[in-house]
Amino acid sequence: MSTADAPVRPGSGHTLEIVAYFLRLGTLGFGGPVALCGQMEKDLVQDKGWLTKTEMREAIAISQSLPGPLAIQVGIFISYMRGGFWGAWAGGWAFILPNFIIVATLGALYVHFGGLAWMTAVFYGVSPAVIALILHSCWRLAKLGIDDKAQWVIAAAALVITLVSGTEVALLFIGAGLVGILYYGSLFRGGKAPPTLLGVAVPLAIAGAPQVATPSLLGQLFLFFIKAGSLTFGSGLVIVPFLEKGLVQDTAWLSPREFLIAVAIGMLSPGPVVITATFVGFLVAGFWGSAVATVGIFLPSFLLILIAAPILRRHRDNPNVQGFVKGAYAAAIGTILGASFLLGKLAIGDWLTALIGIVSLGVLFRYKVSNPLLIGVTAVIGLIAFQILQPTWVFVQ
Repeated sequence: MSTADAPVRPGSGHTLEIVAYFLRLGTLGFGGPVALCGQMEKDLVQDKGWLTKTEMREAIAISQSLPGPLAIQVGIFISYMRGGFWGAWAGGWAFILPNFIIVATLGALYVHFGGLAWMTAVFYGVSPAVIALILHSCWRLAKLGIDDKAQWVIAAAALVITLVSGTEVALLFIGAGLVGILYYGSLFRGGKAPPTLLGVAVPLAIAGAPQVATPSLLGQLFLFFIKAGSLTFGSGLVIVPFLEKGLVQDTAWLSPREFLIAVAIGMLSPGPVVITATFVGFLVAGFWGSAVATVGIFLPSFLLILIAAPILRRHRDNPNVQGFVKGAYAAAIGTILGASFLLGKLAIGDWLTALIGIVSLGVLFRYKVSNPLLIGVTAVIGLIAFQILQPTWVFVQ
């Protein structure tokens, strides 16, 4: 191994510079997981020389093999390689903190001004743009991680199941992962995988999903979001159908319209879409609700990176582990696509919202437009058009 490719040893210090870097990235990091990972590679490999290209590729590959928001987990993994166990906790929460402050502030503003007509008008224009953003992100993720026809078949099956059931089916990811092991793995191809690898592959998708059994609202929020954080396999967008079922259908903590607003806030702010949890927590239980929801949604990422990632780092080339990841990833794509259709029924109710959705999708495919810019433009359109059209369908959802 050359000196340039020598791994950075955990525990080498540098915690303060790790915290400073991720505080800045968490404040300015727009553009989704692919853009954030690209920025980290530029800053930390090319500019600062903290990591080699091999280490950066390994951090991304291992993080993609685990449920949870990709960019945050790459950040935690890099912090671990650079600063050891405590460096991982410090760097990871530094990455999350600016997102938390921004979204909690937006939650407070929404709670304070939510009853005003202009807030409804803003999200009249924004909601169809959010659907376009989800569809565009789904396409990018499909190009990134779907390699063959078998994965497309799994994705199509997940799409149909989501549409027919009208909700996200959590066991779908586990089932798809098992199908991936059967199709891509070595169990039925004359090979014999080490038993420990199957013990890694399946529990990763079901760990951290405790039953909600406490009467405390904060306890319910914490347990719900720990479960959500353990099932966002493939992309933070997988959380959209999961949250819609839990928050709107099961607990009725949010109305369908409030849920769409929460997703819009998550896509408007820097950082991962799962920061939506912070906004939801504020709506349900104020500041402490936002804090509890944020810790719950991100805690599985820390535990998986610090406990499971070292194992996967040694065994991620095993065909059974790779097969599980391929199957679960494909199911995630199908579920996101199905969720976008279900949410589209709430966001699109007249000719203007349909036009906003179509044009937004065309702009996203044709030009490199940032999420905040698209949200801002459609918010202005909503403010103006709502006063003219006065769509009554918005209030009956």
